[in-house]
Amino acid sequence: MTAYRTATAAAVAVAAPLLLATWAAGPAQAHGAPTSPVSRVVACSPEGGSLIATAACKAAIAANGAPFTAWDNLRVAGVNGRDRQVIPDGKLCSGGLSAYKGLDLARADWPSTRLTPGAGFTLTYSSTIAHTGTFKLYLTKAGYDPTKPLTWSDLPAKPFATATDPALVDGAYRIKATLPSDRTGRQMLYTIWQNSSTTDTYYSCSDVVLAGGREASTPTGNAQKNTHKPTAPARQEPAPTRTTTSPSPTTKSPTLVTTSPAQESGPDHLTPAADSTSGGSSAALPLIAGGTAALLLTAGVAVTLRRRR
Repeated sequence: MTAYRTATAAAVAVAAPLLLATWAAGPAQAHGAPTSPVSRVVACSPEGGSLIATAACKAAIAANGAPFTAWDNLRVAGVNGRDRQVIPDGKLCSGGLSAYKGLDLARADWPSTRLTPGAGFTLTYSSTIAHTGTFKLYLTKAGYDPTKPLTWSDLPAKPFATATDPALVDGAYRIKATLPSDRTGRQMLYTIWQNSSTTDTYYSCSDVVLAGGREASTPTGNAQKNTHKPTAPARQEPAPTRTTTSPSPTTKSPTLVTTSPAQESGPDHLTPAADSTSGGSSAALPLIAGGTAALLLTAGVAVTLRRRR
């Protein structure tokens, strides 16, 4: 009997670390952010290539007190469409989150993407797990001053384009839209992604320069296109449908304003900075997998005991 008990203790000792590792990995998720036109959080993240070395990104990281490693995690739970009531003026780019406060710096030299007023373009929103929900795209009003904090009064009451449940293809949502024709110079493309499969709403600021206005400050350094791809294939929810309210004419390739003409767009595919804080349906699959592994290992221990009695 002593030998049997010793064997049982050994089996449990081997199984316990495996169970703990499985349960710990269960609820991790990944999220997303715009890569073209490149958003501030992506440009200033380790995935942003040499853009992280620009003066604006250095200042943002210094103000933040930490690098923007979790570029895909800028989200607020429970907003439920009350964006203007929940997110304070001057904190639109950070979503009011202290972990991203450096993104709210008011300055005119953020890495920006050159677009054409009134022309079609494609918003590329990198993500690694599909969520249902609606994207809303806003462009700042004429007269917007990038040297002042972004406020809700800088944005029109209604978005110029929306898209509901677009398909996640090759790790990104791609939303075709047409820019307003009455804006020039440096503007802000503000994107809100309100999930319907989770309680989260994502916020992002993409600095753009519309041809015909004042030139953007040119970031220093040679930009290099980032081609790093997600470590895992995207999992899609069944049968998503797409509804884009704006017309979709022939789109033009955006150009990132840098010293190197080779950098024509932001990185489309980035490595997710996954975390375990999000509530929502996408956490169910890892939890189920963890539970299955636990049952199989526990059953193995029970069979060993039964055979040796």
